[in-house]
Parts: sequence; C-alpha cells; structure tokens
Amino acid sequence: MVPGRRSSTFSRLVRHGFTDPAMAGRLLEADGLAAVRDDPVLLDALGATADPDLALRGLARLVEAAGEDARTLLDTLAAAKPLRDRLLGVLGASEALGDHLARHPADWHALVTFETGDLHPDTAAFEQALADGLTAGREQGLAPSNALRAAYRRCLLTIAARDVTGTADVAQTAAELADLATATLRAALGIARDEHPEDAAACRLAVVGMGKCGGHELNYVSDVDVIFVAEPHGGTAEGPALQAAARLASRMMRICSDATPEGTIWPVDANLRPEGRNGPLVRTLRSHLAYYQRWAKTWEFQALLKARPVAGDPVLGQRYADAVAPLVWQAAERDNFVPDVQQMRRRVVASIPADRVDRELKLGPGGLRDVEFAVQLLQLVHGRSDATLRSGSTLDALAALAAGGYVGRADAAALDAAYRFLRAMEHRIQLHRLRRTHLVPEDEAGLRRLGRSLGFRTDPVAELDREWRRHAREVRRLHEKLFYRPLLDAVAQLEPGEIRLSPKAAGQRLEALGYADPAAALRHLEALASGVTRKAAIQRTLLPVLLGWFADSADPDAGLLNFHKVSDALGKTPWYLRLLRDEGAAAENLARVLSAGRLAPDLLLRAPEAVAILGAPEGLRPRDRESLEQETLAAVGRAEDAEAAIVAVRGVRRRELFRTAAADIIGAYGRAGSGTGVVNGSRGTGRDHGSRCDVVGRAVSDLNAAALAGALRAAVRAEWGDTLPTRFAVIGMGRFGGHEQGYGSDADVLFVHEPRDGVGEEEAAKAAFAVANEMRRLLQLPTADPPLPIDADLRPEGRSGPLVRTLASYAAYYRRWSLVWESQALLRAEPVAGDEELGRRFLELVDPLRYPEDGLGDDAVREIRRLKARMERERLPRGADRTLHTKLGRGGLSDVEWTVQLLQMRHGRAVPALRTTRTREALAAARAAGLLASDEARILDEAWVLATSVRNAVMLVRGRPGDSFPGDARELAAVGRYLGYGPGHVGDMLDDYRRTTRRARAVVEDRFYGG
Repeated sequence: MVPGRRSSTFSRLVRHGFTDPAMAGRLLEADGLAAVRDDPVLLDALGATADPDLALRGLARLVEAAGEDARTLLDTLAAAKPLRDRLLGVLGASEALGDHLARHPADWHALVTFETGDLHPDTAAFEQALADGLTAGREQGLAPSNALRAAYRRCLLTIAARDVTGTADVAQTAAELADLATATLRAALGIARDEHPEDAAACRLAVVGMGKCGGHELNYVSDVDVIFVAEPHGGTAEGPALQAAARLASRMMRICSDATPEGTIWPVDANLRPEGRNGPLVRTLRSHLAYYQRWAKTWEFQALLKARPVAGDPVLGQRYADAVAPLVWQAAERDNFVPDVQQMRRRVVASIPADRVDRELKLGPGGLRDVEFAVQLLQLVHGRSDATLRSGSTLDALAALAAGGYVGRADAAALDAAYRFLRAMEHRIQLHRLRRTHLVPEDEAGLRRLGRSLGFRTDPVAELDREWRRHAREVRRLHEKLFYRPLLDAVAQLEPGEIRLSPKAAGQRLEALGYADPAAALRHLEALASGVTRKAAIQRTLLPVLLGWFADSADPDAGLLNFHKVSDALGKTPWYLRLLRDEGAAAENLARVLSAGRLAPDLLLRAPEAVAILGAPEGLRPRDRESLEQETLAAVGRAEDAEAAIVAVRGVRRRELFRTAAADIIGAYGRAGSGTGVVNGSRGTGRDHGSRCDVVGRAVSDLNAAALAGALRAAVRAEWGDTLPTRFAVIGMGRFGGHEQGYGSDADVLFVHEPRDGVGEEEAAKAAFAVANEMRRLLQLPTADPPLPIDADLRPEGRSGPLVRTLASYAAYYRRWSLVWESQALLRAEPVAGDEELGRRFLELVDPLRYPEDGLGDDAVREIRRLKARMERERLPRGADRTLHTKLGRGGLSDVEWTVQLLQMRHGRAVPALRTTRTREALAAARAAGLLASDEARILDEAWVLATSVRNAVMLVRGRPGDSFPGDARELAAVGRYLGYGPGHVGDMLDDYRRTTRRARAVVEDRFYGG
C-alpha cells in the first residue's frame, strides 16, 4: 500500500473506533478482506460493534476458515444488513463465539435464516435444533456429546446475535438461554439413556431446574442448578432403581460439564438438593418431602421458589413441583423466617473479598442479589395469600408486587430498570469469553468494550461507570427500604387465614383479638379494604398487621376507628399509604399512636398530613426552642392580620404537640417504668420514666414559649408595627418556668415592661396592658387547634393587681409587700418571651427574694409549712382519694416540690447548684450538697416522676387534664399501658403508685415538716 493511502486508511480506522489501527490495516491488506477494506458500509458496520478490532480479527479468522464459502459470506455481508449487524455484532462482543465460528465456519449461515416471524424460539425449537445437530454429528462421526456441544454453541450464536443487535431485550435473552438449557438437559439425558438403556428402563427420572434456569432467567455462562427425583419403574426395587437413576443423572451432568476440544457447555450443579453434597444425588419424591418437612432450612425453601420441571419424566417432575409448592408458601410462617433471610444476605456480602466487592456485579451491595433477595422475600411473605406473586422470574414477580400494591410503582420501575441494566452488563461480560464471571473488568480495553456494547459511545468508560454506579446506588437504597421493611416481619408472623379474611373469619378474629364491637370493626375493614383500587390493595396488605397492633393496646376499637378517619382524610393523598407500607416503622408507629388514647388522634385528625412525622428518620425528635421560634415568627411575618397570624402559630404548636405526644407514646410502648412496671403480664425492671418526663416537659415548655413569642409579635404588629412603645417581657412561672409542663398545662406567666426613652409612663402602661390582653385573647380564640390559656394569677396582688407592671413597680412591691409564698413562687421564674435584657434584669431583681442571703428565718419556715398544710386540707377535691391524687395527694407533686423549694430558699444562697427552676435538678443538687440522703433524694425523685407520668398519661388517654387516675376501666388500662403495665395488671399499677408515694410522704414528713 502506498504511504498516502496507508495514512488515509489509518485515519479512517481511528474514526471508526479501532484502537489498534496498525494491526487492522495489516489485516485489511490481506486478499481475503479486500472487499471489506474498500467497502465503507462494512467498515461502518465494524465500527458500530462493541470492539471493532475484535470484530475484524474474528472476521479475518472466519474468512480464512470458510475457504470457498468466504466469497458468499462477504457478498452476503455487503448486501444484507441483518446478517451484517448480527455477525459483526457477535464477533465484536464475543471472542469465544469468534473461536467457535473459526472452528465451525458454516455456522454463520444460522444467522441468515431467522427473521421477524421466528425471532424468539422456544424450548421445542431449541430441541429440534439440537436434534438436528446430533444427527449431523453422527453423519460426521462425532461423539454425541461433542455433537451436542457444537449444536449448543450454534444455538447460542443465534441468541447472542439477537441480544447484541437489540432484537431481544435482556429478559427475552435470559428466557431464551433458559429454554436452550432446558433443551440441552433433555438432549444430554437422552444421550445418557441411549448409552445405558438398562438404567433407563429401571427408573423414572425427573430433572427439576432451580435457580436462574428454573426461573427462566439464565445467564450466558452459569452453573445450571438442578434437583433429581426418581421412582422405580418396570418392577425394579427402590434401591436398584435409585442407583440406576443416579448413574443416568451423573452421566447427564458429565455430558454437560466435561471439557473437550469442542469446549464445555456449563457445569450442572446439584448441590441445592437435600443435604447438599453430603446427600444422595437422587431421591424419591417421598424422601424429598420427608426432608423438607423435617430438616430443611429457610434458604432451601427460598431456593425452591424457582423450582420447575425441565427434563426427564414430566409427570413425576410435575408431581414434585406440586408437592413442594405448599411448603414454599408456608416457609414464611417459620420462626425467625424474615431475620434468617436477611442474615443470609448479610453473610453473602460479608464473604466477598475486599478487593472484589466494588467490582462484584452479582453479590456485592447494589448488585443483582440485592434485587433478587428483596423480591423473593416479599414474594414469600405476601405470596402465601396472593397467588399472583408466585412466579420464578424476578422481573415478573416484581411487576406482580407492584400491581398488588406491595411495592410502590416508582420503586418497582426503578428496580426493574436497574435489574435490566445490571443483567445486561453481566451478559456482555460473560459473552466476551463465555466464562462464568460477575466481575466488572478493570482494564481500559475491557471497560471500553463493555460500555460500547451497552450503547455508550461518546466516552464509553466514564458513561458506563456513571450509569452503573447510579443503578447500584438505587438498588442498594431500595433493597434497604424493602428488604428490611418492618412490616414484612409482622406479616410473616400472621397465620395464613389472618392475611385474607372472609367476613366470618374476620369477625371471629376481631372478637378473639379483644375488639369490643367486632361488627363495627368489620364495617371499618370493609370500608377500607373493599374494591379493586390500588388503595384498597395496599390497605388489604396493611390491615391484618394493624389489627394486631391495635389489639395490643387498651382500646383496639378506638385505634381502628381513628385509622379509618385518618385514611378517609388522606385517602386521595398518594404518599400516605406508601409511607405506611415502605417507610421504616411508620405503620406500627401510627397504630400505637391511634390506639393509645384521645389526645394524639385528635391532634392528628385536625391536620392528618402530620402523619408524615411518623415515617421521617428525625420525625419523632422534638425540635429545639430556637427553631420553633424562628418558624413561628416567620409565619407571623407572612400573615395578613393578627387572627391569621395566630392561626399559623397555633398550627405549629398543634403539630409539635402531636410530634411530642407521638414520640412519648411510641417510646413508652411496652416499657416498664421506674423499676416497678409490668410488661406483657410479667414484672420487669424496664426503663426509668424520668428521661421521658424531662423530654416531654422541655418539649412542651419550648413550644409554648415559641407560641407566646408568636402571639406577642402578632399583638405588637397589629397595632404598633415593629416596635412597641415599651420594652416587654414574659416571665414563665410554675411548671412553665421549670421546663416541666405537661400536655394540658396552662401557661403561668408574669408580664413586665419598661417604657422606652421618650415615652411617657401612661402611654407605655396602656400599650403593655393592650398587648398582654391581646396575647391572651389570640391564644384562646375558638379554632380547630387547642388553645393555650395564659394564667397571670401569680402576679403581685393576684387577680386584684394590675396585669402588667414596670420593673420598678415590681421592685417597689417586692421590697414592701412581698409575702413568703410569692418568694417561693419566684423560684420557678424564667424569661420565656419578649425583651431578653428586660427578662434578665427581672431575674436580678427577684434573686435576693428567692435565694435570701441569710436563708429563711424560723417564722418564714413556719409560714410555708402552715400554707402547705392548709392547701392539703382545703384544695383537695371532695371525694378524692388522697393516696391516688397526683398533685395534692400523699407523696404527690406538691409534697415533693414544696420540700425541694424549702431547701432551695434555705440554702440556695450558699449552694449555687440549687439555683435552678427545675425540680429534678434541684433534687440532685440537694443530694450532692448533703442536704438530702441519697435514698431520700431517690425516693422523692421516683414519686415526682411517677406522678408526672400519670398526669401525662391521663391527658394522652382522655384528651383532657386530670390529677387522678381515670375511673373508666378502658382508660385506666390505657394509663397502665403507658406506664408499662400489661393487661390485667391495673391493680399492680395502683399498688405500686401508693407504695411509691407513701415512701415519699415519709421523707416529706421528716424533711419538710421536721418530723
């Protein structure tokens, strides 16, 4: 070739994607490829392949081997685009099939014959092709096994051609490979029978396909998993018949697995049989069933999901499939079934060598097994009652799961796309050398060929990596979401009859579960789950589990009724049922919240979209005061007037009150409290309620402070814009100032103001009074959200005194008129809203009163004791049981708090740690300072926490505050569940409360009343 022409050819080859244009140029110089060199159509076709260099080398070898047929081949290639795309596409993707064509050059004709009408051959078509190959092999003097291998590769050539040209998609390709494997097993068994006719006559032998062969989704190169089942035939005894069957099975396996000059087909793996390699190769059907019923492990039933008769005696094979199918769909009822399957998947990932895990396409995180295990687990759990899910094909099963509402349609579509892409990668990797591998190549050439084979041409390596990683991330995300879905384990624990209930069975189950009105509950079920809509399908999946969770509460009827209401309110909201089905523990959380009492459901039903809180990872964590105040003030800033502003403020408070109540209920469920509770009918140490009390008290106090800040801003903006004529602060008192509010607490406050420079006292006072009144009005407006009453009765002179005072007025009053009880009340004073500097100065003013420099004199101590004794006599409601009243009763909140406060006033000046508004902190400080013995501090703390917990429980259960245990039996039982007492142990709860508070009262008598 002249230099100019060589340079031109070199440039053309580079443009067509050849990476070794020099070698390609030399090949094209050969006389046999002259037609290719001078034909731009053929060069374009080579350039369109996954690896143009490999395709050209394969074509050169084929032309050389074809001899006199070469001219026909090249002429047909030039004239017929279908053949050109198929043959060159295969040669550019598969070095192994190029080798086969060089050995059997006439096989290129197999790529000419198939057209649109017979694009996708079935098992029968492959059987015929293999039979024709065996006949031709006999005529050529080939051993049957070698003739079968050659015929197998010829069929494989046609499958690969449809695959690389896009005529068959990845699922069709996998199905064709499974059909070819089925035909090959039948042919191999036929050869074995011909070689051992006496064995064939002695037994009936069936071959059951497992794994990807059984599931109709085989790879190009994969072990073909099988199980053999046999029965005696022709009067042969069972022992000899099984021996004959084992010889036939072994010979069939060798025919497929042995390596010869014609290569190997694939290994036949029978290790999924009972006892694996240690068990007999062949068993009778009776022996199989005996093993599965007694000894089989969970993974063996998972494997049987794909069992399909593929060769041998079809009647016996079908009997086997029919016999094991019920066992497969009962497997989910085994103890620890779901955790076992999950643990098996974790073990597989952990066993991958560290240097391979990032390249492992099949077993690694985000790989094919993640999809398959998730789909199979969902099938085995839900397929017990839904026969539409019983498919051996991963993609078919995934589609059925989506159609039935068990998997979200978007999630199913993402998994489908990812699975198809990953399987396509796997196919093309294996197709190159027809080797069993699932590792993504590391070398640049291998990655480039793989990327181009999948359609990436601009930057094949980078595009392939990007798309692969994207799909792998999506697979891993969805695997974690679906495979570890809490709902799965709950569904698996149901009895089969509980999953799909007839009206009669449903009524019986509802009654057995403890529903007081099964007929009404059944009406709720029918309203929620009847019909053919997707919503009804998802409800049918959820309800059997939810019924059990509702029943595990004191009032299952209320739980189901509330669920019906929430579902009706959110019925047209697409995310609601998806949330319950897919997201973490959202469904169980909702069930617990809806059946634990009235407060949380009432809050939720006012704005049902708050159910999303139950599924968010951080949804049940109370928000801090700063973020609450920012949201509240921003909402006020957007509102058109004060009324609209307060609606927004109270909406935030309602949502956050629901968040706190829901977290409290869910955290309390099933836990014993203070070392005295009873869980599920048996006593247990459980967890102390103290941390929950602290969380609730802080959360409710913070959101009430944010609401006051919002109300203050709204009141000021309505009349004065951004600046009030006087500085204004709100001081929290009582439990509000102590960060110890409960769900039904009022906001005890003082209002203080100070005129701004240049503003007269009268104008300032008028403005401050107007703002305080407007705040109280706004926070108690009749709306759908719960009000927040403001109580300012702890101000100087009580209700008779002015609502708002200046800082100087407070100073004058406290200096001249203050009583000891007012100093005691100021122990809980803490600024909660308004001018921070003014609030700080108010505390500086009152500190000498609440922490007197010389402590308390004897007269002051006697006065505090007298007031406490009077309160015990006069304020306890008529008829109340002193031993069970949480506030004023024996050893209740008042006893503990007055004891602590007396210590604070007597020793607070000398012990700085006592200067806190929080009761439990003050108790701990008193113990640390030696003012209380450790046992005394513990006893008082336990009593205070228990009484506070009871008050919280009463509010959660009844939806209104109360200081005594409820009289209604169901409500009392619900309070017990909150405190950790199981059914039937209400008496234990009351006894424990009396015991705890009796011990506290003894400490109070000694430490407060001085013995």
